[in-house]
Amino acid sequence: MQDNELLKMYFDRNEQAISETAEQYGRYCMYIADNILQNRQDSEECVNDAYVTLWNTIPPQKPQSLKAYLAKVLRNAALSMVRKHNAKKRGSGAVDEIIDELREAETDTPESITDAKMMSELINGFVKGLEKQQRIIFVKRYWYLCPSKQIAKECDLSVGNVNMTLHRLRQQLKNYLEQEGFKI
Repeated sequence: MQDNELLKMYFDRNEQAISETAEQYGRYCMYIADNILQNRQDSEECVNDAYVTLWNTIPPQKPQSLKAYLAKVLRNAALSMVRKHNAKKRGSGAVDEIIDELREAETDTPESITDAKMMSELINGFVKGLEKQQRIIFVKRYWYLCPSKQIAKECDLSVGNVNMTLHRLRQQLKNYLEQEGFKI
């Protein structure tokens, strides 16, 4: 079923939309949730929460890509669950590790929505300019939060190669953002 047909089902308030979405994107959703949460039960709960969020936000939202919108909703839900689970703990493990990695290229905190949007556009432009394999590694690590070991396996590379590529990409991102006028 095409995304536009699924969206029409949501707009028509056809409850079958959720089960059709689960059938079409269920494995994709579990991939995202499992990478972030590392717990099957939490992942299933998070995926179900994402389907409910879709139902509650479409309409009025009309995403151009249901898959991308679902991924964003799911990722946000999973990260919220990680924060909730780790609120009583000192750190959040893998998520903190990834955030620390990105801090190497971090700029001043955006002071406005405009700055945040500009930063997002710059990062998207940076990622689009990467070679295919670099783009895959970057997105898998920083969007899907995949561990380096998993990326290495999926890309048929060594873990050291993946880690070095990520290090170099963070440096390139930092330089790119500085050239675009963001203070590093």
